[in-house]
Formats: sequence, C-alpha cells, structure tokens
Amino acid sequence: MVLRIPFFLLALGAVICDTVHMHTGQSKRRTAGLFLLGLAVGAGLMIGFSDRLSSVFASSVSLTELVGGTKPAEVNADQFWRAWRELEENYIPTTASSTVPTEEEKFWGAIEGLAASYNDPYTVFLPPADAEVFKEDISGEFSGVGMELGLREGSLVVVAPLKNSPAERAGILSGDKVIGVDGKPTEGMAVDVAVKLIRGPKGTPVVLTLAREGVERPFEVTIVRDTIVVPVINSYLREDGVYMLELYSFSANSTELFRQALRDFILSGSNKLILDLRGNPGGYLEASVQMASFFLPVGEPIVTEDFKEKRENIVHRSMGYNVFKTYDLDMAILVNGGTASASEILAGALAQHNLATLVGETTFGKGSVQELISLGGGAELKVTIARWLTPDGTSLSEGGLTPDIAVERTAEDVQADRDPQLDAAVKWILAQ
Repeated sequence: MVLRIPFFLLALGAVICDTVHMHTGQSKRRTAGLFLLGLAVGAGLMIGFSDRLSSVFASSVSLTELVGGTKPAEVNADQFWRAWRELEENYIPTTASSTVPTEEEKFWGAIEGLAASYNDPYTVFLPPADAEVFKEDISGEFSGVGMELGLREGSLVVVAPLKNSPAERAGILSGDKVIGVDGKPTEGMAVDVAVKLIRGPKGTPVVLTLAREGVERPFEVTIVRDTIVVPVINSYLREDGVYMLELYSFSANSTELFRQALRDFILSGSNKLILDLRGNPGGYLEASVQMASFFLPVGEPIVTEDFKEKRENIVHRSMGYNVFKTYDLDMAILVNGGTASASEILAGALAQHNLATLVGETTFGKGSVQELISLGGGAELKVTIARWLTPDGTSLSEGGLTPDIAVERTAEDVQADRDPQLDAAVKWILAQ
C-alpha cells in the first residue's frame, strides 16, 4: 500500500516540513512534506535489522555482514570496531550528567552519525522514542507550541505558526529565526534536536530567543505549551462578492472539506475565489493532487517526483474532476514564506496552468521527498530520495514560488491587523 504526503511533521508543536515515504517490511507509505520532520542510505539497507542486532555487538562482525554482503568500497570497518572497543574499555563518566550508553544506544548513535554525514536537514535517524513521537505528530494532535521549523542557510527558522496555536497567539511570525531555546543557543543545532527542546507537556512554558528582520536586537518570547489540534479550513463569502477559502493544512480529511467549500462557493453565485495558503506548511500529497484535480482536465501534470536518474520519475496527474470547465472562474492564491510543500505543489500547479494568480511573497521552497524506512525495534530511518518539480519543471527546493503580484506583509501590519496582501488580491480579482 502506498500513501503519499507532502508532509509537515508536527514534531513538537514545531514542525519540520518534508515529504516522506514510509516502509513497513515490503510495503510503503508515502508522505510528503510538516505535519512538521525528512532519511537514509537506501530503500532496503537495514530492513531486517532487528534480527541481526544481537550479533552486531560482537567485535568480529564485519561491515560486509552488517549491510548484507554489499561492502562499500574503500571503507575499513576495523576503524569503527576499534573505536567501539576503545570507548568501551577506557571511557569513564566525569560529571553527574554524563552516562555510559547502552550497547543499543551506541549503535543508534552510529546510525545517527551516518545519516548526519549527508548534511541534509531532512535526512535523519529516528530511534524508537523519536519514531513514536513522529507517529503521534502525523496524527494531527500533539502537545507543543504549534509552529513549523525548518533550516535556511544553516539557521533554524519558523516556516509558519499554526492557526490559533500558542505560537501564533504569542506573536511568532514566519521567517523568525530561533537562536535560543530556554537559554540554549541553537547555532549548528539540528531541527529534530530543537524540536525535542521546544516540545513538552501541556501547560509548561518554553522561552524562545528570536531574531526578526527589521528588529535591531534579538528578543525573548515565552510560550505556554498546549494541546495542538491542526486546523484544516475556513470559508466564507465577503460582502464584496469575493469568496474566501482559507486552507491551513493538507490533512486526511482536507480533500472532502475542500470539496464542500468549493460546492458552497458555486452555490454562493460568486465566480471570484481567493485561496489563502499563507502559513500552510503542507500535509498529504494525495490531498494536493486531489484538490488540483478539481480545477484541471484529466491527465494534466500537477507535480513530478524527480529521482535524478536513480529511479524512474513519477508524474502525478490530474484526476480530471475539472468542475469549473464551464465556469467563468477568477482565482487568486495568497502565498508567503510559510507556504510550503503540499501548498507549493497546489499553488504551482494552478498558477502554471494559468488558472490562478499568485499574490504575496516568495514561498518557503520545501521541495524534497523523503523515504521513511523501518529498521526494526521501533527505529526509523528517513532519507531524501527525490525533489518536487512543478509542471514547468521548476524545482521547489531551489527558491520556492515567486508571486505574480509581490506584496509584503510586515510585522507591523500583522500587529495592526492590516493585510495588504489580501487587499491586493481583492483589488486584482474585482478588476477581472
């Protein structure tokens, strides 16, 4: 069974957006880009790992045996096992906080280091406890602060706060750099490590140190963690006849809710639709394909998974619902730096098929696909295996989508409850 999800891993109430393929034995589940985290050396490298775990700790085990008879060229496994033995024989704890890891923890650490050597923020190892948290996050409800995290130029940045989350209520904005968590600097910190620090029990506070464009000095924000339920959609008819459809995530039930909203739009008698994807970090790939299919003829390309010749590319095409084929539709899509992954797929497909005009700011640029591989024993490995290409061949990971009508919404605008991006979209659509 294969599920695809441009995935926004809600991993703390902070999110690492990515697209994930989930392996279970011989089966796969595909995910794309936050329910908010992104992993490994190949689709089958460590399948069946738990059956061999007990033999791994013997110093006579070779790398060839470990990887199933495919020893990498020019790799001397003796160095690894010598390091293992030297640490085992010589290390002593020197402080109350230092500990001697178990054999299992040491081996998990080795795999974690292997994944980290690829220098890809979305290629990570999830030991059993972290893998369990990941599964809880993608269910759409968790305890945290409610924001998606990503890496940009080596810095932890907020992709988007979730609608009505503690993070949004505390004034967190897309693009904020998280430079400290409870006084601990985040320089060089992996996203999943930051997620662990920020996430915590409901009702407890976490202090984030933020750097914001246009603000001279870093500042601190205290956020009280809460249960986060990912919102999906809101729609209504404005007094000026423009129909608003605000989509917050691409969850398991979002396609049906989107269909109902489109039905209400048609019944309203309006032909002017504004789809607001600002701050939407993504979700299920299937949802973005289904939603695009409401507007496109059958067979039209929506997004391509480009494996760079390691596998045959996969082109996701419209199902051909095309409910507006006889409808005089005017459509604008609001985007910003918090529009990521599945949101970028939907916006890119509709804009590049000349069905919608993009208004706002350049999108986040989450355009990689991850595969989640079960290693046994509850551990998972997540590896980047492909990139998303829009219908015109644009790689989303190389700069995101550029709006047709560029309009900035500043922190001052947000605080004053002004929305120049929405104003610009309404002005454009009423002029059609």
